[in-house]
Amino acid sequence: MSTNEANDLRSRWDGIQAGFVDEPRRSVEQADNLVAEAMKRLAETFADERAKLEAQWDRGGDVSTEDLRLALRRYRSFFNRLLSI
Repeated sequence: MSTNEANDLRSRWDGIQAGFVDEPRRSVEQADNLVAEAMKRLAETFADERAKLEAQWDRGGDVSTEDLRLALRRYRSFFNRLLSI
């Protein structure tokens, strides 16, 4: 997920949170939708990364240790976030 996408999601969250006082039910519904959207986008990001690595392997290309290290770091970060919920 890009920095711009993350900033957009944070901005939208701030709007949802600010609207809670006036419309709590609507805010919770919007929060649910936003969290689902963020989870979907994260899953898409990881699927894209995996597809790139698999494409390199399928055509016999070498994947650098650095590429693999970065992929593993992203997986570790995502995994730790999942476990912290």
